[in-house]
Amino acid sequence: QVQLVESGGGLVQTGKSLTLSCEASGRTFGNIEMGWFRQGPGKEREFVASIGFIGGRQYVSDYAAYVQGRFSISADTAKKTMYLQMNRLKPEDTAVYYCNVVQGRRPVFDYWGQGTQVTVSS
Repeated sequence: QVQLVESGGGLVQTGKSLTLSCEASGRTFGNIEMGWFRQGPGKEREFVASIGFIGGRQYVSDYAAYVQGRFSISADTAKKTMYLQMNRLKPEDTAVYYCNVVQGRRPVFDYWGQGTQVTVSS
């Protein structure tokens, strides 16, 4: 069973940057797609970005329109850790951010970690 632990959130001002981390245990990053999701106050959880690996090599990345050009997803397969570099943050990016194994833009696991809170002040 894969366990995922998110970290790196915090309180930042509009326009600033943050990098989130998602550490996975119990599975390698050999052939897998991993993704970030977020749930803002009073909103449903939504897809943010994903990254896919075959044989440990990245072959795809995908971004939701509302973060395209501002966020960047990456991973260190040796550390089994995925990252989300978030630049030019906006107040509407305020949310709890979660990671999961994905197929396309859909989460595979129906369980979620504790997430990491990102708050962007205006």
